[in-house]
Parts: sequence; C-alpha cells; structure tokens
Amino acid sequence: MKNWPAKPLGEFIEERTERLRENSATIYSVTNDSGFVRSLDLFDKQVFSADTSNYKCVGFCDLAYNPSRINVGSVAMLADEGGGAVSPMYVIVRCKPGLLPLYLLQFLKSDAGQQQIRHRCEGTVRFQLKFRDLCAIPIPVPPLAEQKRIIKLLDEADALRKLRAATDRRAADLIPALFHEMFGVPLANSLPYPVKKMGDLVRQSDKINYGVVQPGDEVPDGIPIIRAGDFNGMSIDRQHLKRISPELEKNYSRSRLRGDEILISCVGSIGYVALADSSLAGFNIVRAVARVPLREEIDRVFVANQLMTPELQNFFRQETRTVAQPTLNIRQIEETPIILPPLALQKEFAQRVGEIRELEAGQVASRQRLDDLFQSMLHRAFAGEL
Repeated sequence: MKNWPAKPLGEFIEERTERLRENSATIYSVTNDSGFVRSLDLFDKQVFSADTSNYKCVGFCDLAYNPSRINVGSVAMLADEGGGAVSPMYVIVRCKPGLLPLYLLQFLKSDAGQQQIRHRCEGTVRFQLKFRDLCAIPIPVPPLAEQKRIIKLLDEADALRKLRAATDRRAADLIPALFHEMFGVPLANSLPYPVKKMGDLVRQSDKINYGVVQPGDEVPDGIPIIRAGDFNGMSIDRQHLKRISPELEKNYSRSRLRGDEILISCVGSIGYVALADSSLAGFNIVRAVARVPLREEIDRVFVANQLMTPELQNFFRQETRTVAQPTLNIRQIEETPIILPPLALQKEFAQRVGEIRELEAGQVASRQRLDDLFQSMLHRAFAGEL
C-alpha cells in the first residue's frame, strides 16, 4: 500500500471567475452523467439568457461544478480545446502544477471524494459546496507519473462501462425495430393488418378507468396501490408501494386489478406502460394511472410494446392536454389506434420479446458487475492500493 500524503485541495487549485463580457463562446451545461454538454444540444432550444456577458469562461481542462448538485455528480472537465462558457451559478476550478485535472475529477466522483463533499456541507439549510469548502477537502497527491497511471487504469475500466451502456442502448431499440419489421409502423397510411381503437379491445362488462384519488394517510396493513413512480420498465417495483385503508379502497372497486391488465401513466410523465401480472390481483391504482383490461384474445405483451413504439409515444404527447401538467384522459386512451394482426402473430412477437428481455436482464447483471468493478477501482485508487 502506498500512503501518499493527503493535502488540502486548496494548495493545488484556483477559482476562475473571468466573465464572457462581449466575447462569444459555446454555452455549456454540466450534466450528472454526460459531463459538459452544449446547452442547445441538451434542451433542443435556447434556454440560457440572451445576455451571456455575465457567464463564466471555462478553459480547456478546467473543471466546473454546480455547488448545489455536486453531490449527485454535477461536476465535469471541459475537453473542448476552444473553451466555452457556463451559467454564473457554476464554480470554475483550474488545477495548478502538481495535480492533473482528470485525477481531481475522478477523486471528486469517488466514494472518498463524495464523503468529503457531504461532510463539508453538513449543517447547511440547503446543500451547497462553495469554493472555500472545496479547498478544505484533503486529497492524496501522488507524483504526476503515478497520477497518470491511475487515470489510465480508471479510463480503461470506464471505457468498458461506456461500451456496455452503448450495447444496452442498441438492445433497447430491438423491440420497436422488431415490431416495425413484423407489423409495420403504427399510424402509417398503409398497414398490412387492420387497425382498431384501444377502446374496442377492452373485455366485455369492463372499461378503461383511472384509479383511486391520491391517498391521504398511509395505512401499514392496507390495500397496496400502484403509482406511475412504481413502474420499472414494464414491471412494478414493490419496494415502496403505498397502502390505503380498505374502507377507502372499496369505493374504487372499479379500478381494482385482476392481474391481467395494462397500466398507463396519465399525468406528468405520460405514456409509460407496465404490465399487471397475477401477483398484483387485488391491488389498486392511483388517479394518475389508468388500467386497460383487454379481452382474452388480445395479447397484452403485444399491445403494451406497441404502445411503447416511438410513433404511439408521440401520439400520446400530441393528444395530451396541459393545464398545470400534461394529462392523458380516458377518451384519448380509448381512441389510441392499435395494429391488430392474428393472435398467433401477436404471441410470436410476445415470445421474441421475452427472449430480448432475457438478453437485457443479462446485460443489466453485466453492467452492475462493471459498475462495481469501477467503484472498487476508484476506492483503491484513492486509498493508495491501485
């Protein structure tokens, strides 16, 4: 084990406060996951002030962080040799000789660095890490050659994580692509199969409806209710389900689950879909979720994945009415056009989706192993063990 001396970070960094003034520069934002991102790319429109004269300049290899969000990863190093500018709320940090910017960045994102960040901000009303607080953080400082070696090892491990993430993104596109290949593009003018409205696919003596009103006081032994926040992919995460009294729930028996429905989020983040399986029979849903009880001769997996195609997700967004927040009503769900091929083809698609989901589950496990490896290497790097 190498016990590199830990010194106050203030010995190795300086704050940069230069303003853009009348100069021009690329305007950046700092994201938790992707580092510096051009604001126009991030928001698809100009959300920053038209007057950028007070924006802070960021140079090549400077670090910038959001004082209120550095604890969730809002810190990055600028790799643009031409530099840029960021909102005045950011703190800009430049490393002095003896400390490599990438080494500092990895330290701030490590468990050791995050613990120090939280420690420096304890007791404040609102979480904020000012530059003087950053300067007080002790950091192990090996020779530059050792810093470069550590950075190289961490970069190689991080490259594996990024490759895994890119593979995951391609896998996520498989199901919509499979649907397009087998059945055509939803909402297209010419389709090989009939198109029905969602409301026409609902089982007899039932209908699409919302759930209970937002619950008041939670009842520990009450009836579980499902919120859109409980959606996890197309499954339901049971860890944090709320419960309401049976006396309240019995007034909303129409939205009680049988365990064979499609669930759709209808308020705020609209259009997310989950499948209610038999283990959820007897549960209920909140007002912001709708249940769709399909007829038995319609495959739920087929319809649920059709709803998640880009075309129908865009259809939901276009149909949404906005008051305080986007809302999808029952009539709009009933009017949703659904391609309806023969049941045998629906089931063939559902089987192939199951195979893709198994692949994704293996990828999740692989990604977790790589994340664990990277975090372990970060810990060892700043404990002098790498």
